[in-house]
Amino acid sequence: MARLGVLLFLVQIVLAVCALISCLSAEEGQIRALPRIAWVLIILFFPLIGSIAWFLAGREAGSGARKGWLGGTGSPERQRPRTVAPDDDPEFLRSVQERAKEQDDELFRRWEEDLRRREDDLRRRDGEPPREGDRPEV
Repeated sequence: MARLGVLLFLVQIVLAVCALISCLSAEEGQIRALPRIAWVLIILFFPLIGSIAWFLAGREAGSGARKGWLGGTGSPERQRPRTVAPDDDPEFLRSVQERAKEQDDELFRRWEEDLRRREDDLRRRDGEPPREGDRPEV
């Protein structure tokens, strides 16, 4: 008989904890009849009755956690477009690659111009005219 009492006590505690979690994580629009704080106090002071009352009358029908756990699309979070992190967004990654390629091309062009200018300066010092035909076009 004592084992049954301990088992019922544990069931009551688990039910109260589940009801508290459900109550505290429910959206404002999902709570019926009383404010959230009233439901929390009822569940804490009357664990068995308060938990059962919360699950039967305190929340909207069909707003349980089971809906989200089964992969249903009824929860508002699943209906909203998913926000993608920048490093997972293909468009962002493509734009970063394009920008990096443009910067590399610009840097390479400036280096080539600087190298040509220096070669021309060296040739002028040595008395040779700059050679236009030997230069590759960019």
